[in-house]
Amino acid sequence: MRRAVDRARPQGTSGYRYPRPGRKGRNHAASLTPIEGRRCRSGRSRITSRNGTATLKFFFITNSPGLAAFAVRAGVDRIFVDLEILGKQERQGHLNTLISGHSFEDLRRVRAAVPDAELMARLNPMNAGTQAEVDEALDAGVPILMLPMFHEPGEVQAFADCVRGRARICLLAETIGAMQTIRACAETPGVDEIHIGLNDLSLDLELPFMFQPLAMGLVDQMAEQIRAAGKPFGIGGVARIDEGLLPARWILGEHARLGSTAAILSRTFHRQAVDVTEIEAQMDFAEELRQLRTAYRDFCGATPGQLEANHARVCDAIGEIAREKAARPHLTPRGG
Repeated sequence: MRRAVDRARPQGTSGYRYPRPGRKGRNHAASLTPIEGRRCRSGRSRITSRNGTATLKFFFITNSPGLAAFAVRAGVDRIFVDLEILGKQERQGHLNTLISGHSFEDLRRVRAAVPDAELMARLNPMNAGTQAEVDEALDAGVPILMLPMFHEPGEVQAFADCVRGRARICLLAETIGAMQTIRACAETPGVDEIHIGLNDLSLDLELPFMFQPLAMGLVDQMAEQIRAAGKPFGIGGVARIDEGLLPARWILGEHARLGSTAAILSRTFHRQAVDVTEIEAQMDFAEELRQLRTAYRDFCGATPGQLEANHARVCDAIGEIAREKAARPHLTPRGG
């Protein structure tokens, strides 16, 4: 039986050597060796603001009105309230990942705290209650709705039919099906933007490390298809500038190389602080954000050779981390 990662391999993917399929459940991550990943073309669809300065939007996940207002003052571009709960415990309950308990009441309180800020709500995957969820989120004043865990364009169309043009739609592409049909999904009328979710995508691919799809060339192919559809997109999350299993600085180079316009500030970025006092005690939030923006701008001004060199070291690091995780899965968390 072919493993998920082998079944999902897009045609023409370069940059990764795939192992032979093995027994179901056998972990082959240690044999996934990045090769020639640096051959991916760089600098396509470089995104710039109207004044010519490269821009990357940062999203901050919170259900705290106080933290939301603080983050907006510090320069965060979008507040993200996470209402997804269906199926999440089954997918991620065994992992060191955060499963939020955000509610529609939280959504209303956050909207009141940041009335002029970009606000996005991640709803549940398509289900019998999707129309009611969409209507309640819109009633709370949310202008951007995110659809997670979709698998094919029909689900995207059904979600767009529920929204009916009353809000912007952001697709969270995080399944094998979404990866394989991403252009058609992105071209669905009503879809405004896409975010590539590395954690659940790597789970669907049965990979031990969430950044492996990046080294395997899968994210490159998704980015190419989304760009062809003419839609902006973001990728995963980032920690503080020189922290994480993969330094955020290196990951920002990949955002610049691929033309990504957005990243989520990971829970590692703010150490899961629950209020403004806690976050101010352990970091200069605005300065950390400034350093991320500076690093991204620097990479947007880099030569293709510099971007490829950064891509090569990212692939090498991912390969090493994946092998370690495959050997000791109980000792290491999945992400950075």
